[in-house]
Amino acid sequence: MTTVDFAAFVEKLADVAADTILPFFRTSLRAEDKNAGGMFDPVTEADRAAEAAMRRLIQATFPHHGIIGEEFGPVQSEAEYVWVLDPIDGTKSFIAGMPVWGSLIGLLHNGCPVYGMMVQPFTLERFTGDGRCAVWRGPGCDHRMTERKLATTRCETLAQATLMTTSPLLYSTVKLKAFRRIEARARLSRYGGDCYAFAMLAAGHVDCVIEPDLKAHDIVALVPIVEGAGGIVTCWDGGSPARGGDVVASCNGRIHEEALSLLHG
Repeated sequence: MTTVDFAAFVEKLADVAADTILPFFRTSLRAEDKNAGGMFDPVTEADRAAEAAMRRLIQATFPHHGIIGEEFGPVQSEAEYVWVLDPIDGTKSFIAGMPVWGSLIGLLHNGCPVYGMMVQPFTLERFTGDGRCAVWRGPGCDHRMTERKLATTRCETLAQATLMTTSPLLYSTVKLKAFRRIEARARLSRYGGDCYAFAMLAAGHVDCVIEPDLKAHDIVALVPIVEGAGGIVTCWDGGSPARGGDVVASCNGRIHEEALSLLHG
């Protein structure tokens, strides 16, 4: 099967996630802490319900496929095709009522990210990519749904770049020093966004995104979107981000090489 064969199914998964999550957004939803005693790591009923709904649809449609998700254990994670799910990437923004979160639906083929979608049901936006092309769909200026291809910027140097990370609080002392070297070089640095920052990189509004300690469910769906728009996504050591890790995404090779060089001091 090709990624085209899965595109319609991914839309169904996105619909299921959106229908499950939206009734919870901007309500008095309680959040549990998955990391008691450490940095607050929230999970909500919306996270669990959306992932469970997507898992049921995958298992009913593709019983031989694997599943890796944030909220529940892996299933057949060494299968040829593995779905990688993050029902709400940006749960902290979600419980704060901020719309910079999204549902991530990624597909691995023999361990490589080959298709991804970031759906933001509150803003009615969907970002999709297959590594060769990336597309945004959402409401236009006339409020009608529209579609356009995504393309990263042609930014020449970090001195001209807009840089994003979710929060400096997520970095260890050593990793934060590495990030600060890039931040000191960049034209503009902004915090927050989680998956939305990667989407804005693909859309040509951000030039570099750096994150520490990501899990596979945080990044697999975003790789084909960024790469499909012309960008680059690797770990800080230049390796594949398919299993997560410290990740850097850039609008082009020039920015990426400069970022990697500064990360390693």
